[in-house]
Amino acid sequence: MTWACKPFDELTPHELYAILRLRSEVFVVEQNCIFLDMDDKDQSCWHLMGWQGDLLAACSRLVPPGLSFPEASIGRVVSSPKVRGTGAGKELMLQSIQHLHTIWGKQSISIGAQTYLKKFYGSLGFEVAGEPYIEDNIEHIEMILHTSY
Repeated sequence: MTWACKPFDELTPHELYAILRLRSEVFVVEQNCIFLDMDDKDQSCWHLMGWQGDLLAACSRLVPPGLSFPEASIGRVVSSPKVRGTGAGKELMLQSIQHLHTIWGKQSISIGAQTYLKKFYGSLGFEVAGEPYIEDNIEHIEMILHTSY
């Protein structure tokens, strides 16, 4: 997989379309969740993309501190159904953590994880940091990755 990480203003129209299409394919269609994905946060974020040729296989958005949580965060974590079971999701998260630390310095990272993925994020060092809550009719839980300084 080839990785690219760009601030919103540097995304090409092709890249932005691919990101929004993949997020819609998984979050809206596959998860049957009607929600407004374009939440006016993308413009302040960096976008990590994992490409396999012309296929956007995985992507996430790296959110600056203070926009979603007091800490920097990783959101809109998604992998294409075409690469599921290949480790693409784990590689996406490892790349996301690395790029976030490069952009904003080594610091703790908060996420709002879908509860069914708690074990996956736990395997990467994230710890539960709150009670379950409902967002867009899906149960989520806040988790944090504490980083040693």
